[in-house]
Amino acid sequence: MSQSIRDRLAQLREQIPPIAPTEAAALATTGAWLVDIREADEIAQGTPTLAKPLGRGFLEMRLESEGAAATDTILLLCASGSRSLLAADQLRQLGYQDVRSVAGGFDGWKDAGLAFETPVMLDNADRARYARQLTLPEMGEAGQARLRDARVLIIGAGGLGCPVALYLAAAGVGHLAIVDHDTVDRSNLHRQILHRDTSVGLPKVRSAAATLTALNPSIHVEPIEARVTPDNASALVAGYDLVIDGSDNFSARYAVNDACVAERITLVYGAVERFAGQVGVFPAGGQPCYRCLFPQAPPEGSAPTCAEAGVLGVVPGLVGTLQALEALKLLIGMPDTLSARLLSLDAKTQRWRAMTVPADPECAVCGDRHGKMVSSPVSVP
Repeated sequence: MSQSIRDRLAQLREQIPPIAPTEAAALATTGAWLVDIREADEIAQGTPTLAKPLGRGFLEMRLESEGAAATDTILLLCASGSRSLLAADQLRQLGYQDVRSVAGGFDGWKDAGLAFETPVMLDNADRARYARQLTLPEMGEAGQARLRDARVLIIGAGGLGCPVALYLAAAGVGHLAIVDHDTVDRSNLHRQILHRDTSVGLPKVRSAAATLTALNPSIHVEPIEARVTPDNASALVAGYDLVIDGSDNFSARYAVNDACVAERITLVYGAVERFAGQVGVFPAGGQPCYRCLFPQAPPEGSAPTCAEAGVLGVVPGLVGTLQALEALKLLIGMPDTLSARLLSLDAKTQRWRAMTVPADPECAVCGDRHGKMVSSPVSVP
C-alpha cells in the first residue's frame, strides 16, 4: 500500500470513526443498512446474515435503486475495513449523512462471533450468461439461484407456450417441462417461434426441446407428449413450483386450473383472440381461480379458434412474453405481480387495462366469500 493511501485512510478514520462489528449488528436489527461491498468471490465465502451483498461497483446506483435515503444509517463492510472507509467517504460526498465503516470488516465480524451465512453463488459461466439481469437488485445471485432451482410446467408448445419457454430458458429456469400432444404444422410457424420449417411433422415438444437446449444447454428441458385431460392433469402438474397455461382448448384449461387448485400450485394464465389478449395469475389454492372468472366453458363453437378467426403472430408473442415476465417475478419473489388480477389488452388500439379478480363464493373448485365478476373468456392460440 502506498504511503499516500495510508495517510488517506488514517485521515478517514479520524473523520469517519469506524463502528465496532457488535454495534453494527445491533443497528442492523433496528433498520440500519448493513452493506457488504466485497467482490462476489469474497462474498461466496460468507456474508453477515443481515447484510445486503451489493458489491463495490456501482454501489451508489445500487443503493439508490434499493431505496436507501440520504438520512438513513448505512454501515459498509469489506474484508478488513479499508475499502469500506474509502466507499464511505464517497457516499458522504454524494450527500449520505450517516455512513460508517465496520471496523475490521468481515474478518472482524467473524472474530466477534457474529452470525454470517454462505450465500448460494453462481459459477463463472452463469455469471457471464446472466450478467445483464444479475445487476438488477431484484434479481442478484440469490434470485438467479432461485431460477436455477425452479421447476416450471408449460402447458402447450404453441403461440403462447413458445415465447414463454424461450424467455424462461434464456433467463435460466433450471427445469422446464412442456406438455403438448400435437405435431408441427407449417401454418404454426408464423407465431410458434420455437419451431422451424425443418420441424414440420415432428412432435412439438421434441422440436421445442431441441431449440431450448440449443439456446441454453445448462438447463434441463423435459418434453412430455400428452394430451391434457381431466384424468391426467393432476399427475402432470404435481411437483412443479409454477404452471403456465398456454393450452389451445377449454377442456385442457379447466382441467389444468382444477388440478392447480387441488395441488396448491400458482397458475399463470394467458389467452388470445384476434388482436385481444389476457394475462393473469391465479394464486396457489385458488381464491380466486380461473373458474371464479369463467365458471363454465362457452358453448362449443361459440368461441372461434385461431384457424377460424385469424391471429397476427406477434399478439400471442406479446401475451406469452407477459406470462413469462409474471413467471419470473413470481419465481424470484417480487411482490407486485398480477396475482388475483387480470390484464386485458387490445393490441389493435394499444388499450390496456387491469382489474382485480374477486373470488367467487359459489366456485365449485376453490370457493370463498367474496363477489363475483361476470365476464367472458377469450379464445386460445
